[in-house]
Order: sequence, then C-alpha cells, then structure tokens
Amino acid sequence: MAGRMVHVEIPAGDTSRAKDFYTGMFGWSWQGFEGSPQEYNMTQFTEDTGGAIFPAEERGARVYFDVDDIKTGAARIKELGGEADDAQPVPGMGWFVTAKDTEGNKIGLWQTDPNASM
Repeated sequence: MAGRMVHVEIPAGDTSRAKDFYTGMFGWSWQGFEGSPQEYNMTQFTEDTGGAIFPAEERGARVYFDVDDIKTGAARIKELGGEADDAQPVPGMGWFVTAKDTEGNKIGLWQTDPNASM
C-alpha cells in the first residue's frame, strides 16, 4: 500500500547516547548497516518497518513513506510544491528519495526493489 510509513531516520550528535536513549525507552536493538559510507545504526520495528540513528549536525527526524514508483513519487512531490532529490539505490533492497514537503519538513520516499543496484 503506497503511503505507508516504513522507516524513520534520527540524526544524532552522539549516536551512542541516542541509541541508549531509544533502547531504554522502547527496547530497540541496533545493528550497523554494512556498506554504508557513514555510521548508520538500524533497528527493526516490524518485519517491513524500521529506523536508524546516524551522526549528523542537523536535527529533525525524517519519515520515509513507501511508493510504487520512486521516480513518479519524486515528480509528484515537486508538482505539489515540495522539493525532492534524485533517487538513490540501496543495492539489493530498493530506492530512496530525500525530500521536503511544502512546509519544509524532511520526508523521504522508499520503493522496495531487490534488483536495485548502483
């Protein structure tokens, strides 16, 4: 179903402290994402939803919504007055787009595609 929230990214100045907070609050466990160009700690909420903590100066969580077609989704964001970057692959998993809505809130799109490659 398109439009379902599937992932949330939480930027942190101190990733260890942030992971400890969310582990203490919700019992989340963390695993580093292999192949990421930066530290990227992932947790899983359900079989097909999850989140991540990563180091960043800018604050504010980014929620990712699933779409049937990543390019169509990015184009639609722009048509509606938002901003969207180009689609980027996560090899073997899918495609993502980082974006902003019309109010400047950070959002993202996700298309599952096991055939995604660089």
